[in-house]
Amino acid sequence: MKIDHLILGAYETNSYVLRSSDTAKDCLVIDTGLEAGRLIDFLKEQELNPVALVLTHGHVDHIGGVAALRSQFPDMKICIHKLDAEMLTDPQANLSAMTGAAFTTEPEDVSLQEQSVVEQAGIELTVLHTPGHTPGGISLYSKESGATFVGDTLFADSIGRTDFPNGNMSQLLSSIREKLFTLPDETQVYPGHGPATTIGHEKAYNPFLR
Repeated sequence: MKIDHLILGAYETNSYVLRSSDTAKDCLVIDTGLEAGRLIDFLKEQELNPVALVLTHGHVDHIGGVAALRSQFPDMKICIHKLDAEMLTDPQANLSAMTGAAFTTEPEDVSLQEQSVVEQAGIELTVLHTPGHTPGGISLYSKESGATFVGDTLFADSIGRTDFPNGNMSQLLSSIREKLFTLPDETQVYPGHGPATTIGHEKAYNPFLR
């Protein structure tokens, strides 16, 4: 699996573009950042076709670019966990209302849940429901590639915030221990912000989980 990594918007959100090979043109995008301009430029420069966008959760710094991306690629399918789906259409729920720039977009095309399998662009990702940062937060695991995309659930040597509405610290810690820490230690972890890490490193050194 070919993984391209872009850092987008004022909140420096990680966006990932996944392809089955270096030469594949169809791709799957994970998160858009607050603004998708650089993502759109990258896709066009590389002549890529995003067939699906999977959102790890519904906070505006991860979904703010959805409308712009879809305007350029109208056939792209939007996928989000069913418990975060309202955040696409509710500026209070997605936290954009508090910024003074309320954001909404169209409802999702595909509603995800635990153990859903996203099969798009020759990529297969298993959905792990990892709530705590948001009720419908998800991680996306590729067993074949030994990679998991964890949104704002887990970071390198840190964890996601739970002080936003509907955040839950005990739920977040359970999600990490029961869903992520059961993956192989060598699994590469690609978070929603900051550098990549591994499951083994976080099990051994993450100060919030020791």
